[in-house]
Amino acid sequence: MDVNGTVAEGFEPVRDAFVQNFEALGDRGAAVAVYRDGRRVVDLWGGTKDIDGTVPWQRGTAQVVRSATKGVAAAVPLLLHQRGLLDLDAPVAEYWPEFKARGKERVLVRHVLNHRSGLPFLDRPLTPAEALDPARGAEAVAAQAPVWEPGTDHGYHALTYGWMLDELVRRVTGRRAGEWIAAEIAGPLGADLWLGLPQAEEAAGRTGRVGRVETPEPATGAGLRLRPKRAVTEAYDDPASVTRRAFAAITPFPDQNDPAYRAAALPATNGIATADGLARVYAALIGEVDGAARLFTPQTMEAARAEESAGPDRVLVVTTRFGLGYMLHGSASPLLAPGSFGHPGRGGSLGFADPETGIALGYVTNGFRKTVTADPRAQALVRAVREVVVRP
Repeated sequence: MDVNGTVAEGFEPVRDAFVQNFEALGDRGAAVAVYRDGRRVVDLWGGTKDIDGTVPWQRGTAQVVRSATKGVAAAVPLLLHQRGLLDLDAPVAEYWPEFKARGKERVLVRHVLNHRSGLPFLDRPLTPAEALDPARGAEAVAAQAPVWEPGTDHGYHALTYGWMLDELVRRVTGRRAGEWIAAEIAGPLGADLWLGLPQAEEAAGRTGRVGRVETPEPATGAGLRLRPKRAVTEAYDDPASVTRRAFAAITPFPDQNDPAYRAAALPATNGIATADGLARVYAALIGEVDGAARLFTPQTMEAARAEESAGPDRVLVVTTRFGLGYMLHGSASPLLAPGSFGHPGRGGSLGFADPETGIALGYVTNGFRKTVTADPRAQALVRAVREVVVRP
């Protein structure tokens, strides 16, 4: 495999793991970037731009990162809170009066971020066309009754998370989350990351085609794997389960290679990023990057990674841990260390930061596997980084 890019001295194990992802774990096209203390120390890419093509992946190739979008989107309400514009402990209906219908008066802003709002699915799923209209998702979730008493339990809000977050941001700022990210986060940082791909970037052919890859599961690994426990398999197979309905809040799911889908802004699932763009944003959450001031104050950073939800997840049917909008290090989604916070994307992608080591990582791929929270390729890269930074 012809892998391109650079690694700083000492980070060679990351390159080795990246090569192995192609040779043993089925990657077709992918990139990984790592920052340490605001300085890029790994910048690698290889394979093909399209899952079904032959054009080589370039340094600036971007891909749909699916739920890795959630971690970037979570920065928006946290920064609004940091600026005194959003109260995390206020009812959502204080900013969005229509939301309080059907027993949602006590859903707090923090419940949206920590997956405790009790709204993981819609009684009537949206069609793809409806889902691309940002107003329809907000209207649907506002009309939905909670599945459980808000605040009493947690379960992954695979798609509804994005509609709730987006509408909250719009009610507070007058802009949607994608516009806010472009103006306040990605733009100032020079990060190649978009929630709503601009037409100019689409025309430039920045984004590759994604698709499903099937490869044997490694003998060892952690988290939700290709051969999950029976209860997990049954939950995904049962059309009436909370699990199946949560992931089917848009039915059928849109074609992720459709330019109309990439141009839309779904904060739960359709961010477009390069590996460097994803890592760069996480690096900026915890420190300065190329002279740009850090985004999160120490207080906001601690709030983001403080455990808000932990234990059996009513949707994912595994044990999960969440802070405010971020998955935390745990058995279902191992990150670098106990203090790490970030978010995987279903099928492969991953972005996270670890304040204690100053590490931020972004991994993107065009080959989606059946994994939900802990893809073996991303985990191989995490283990390689851990080997470097924890080495005696």
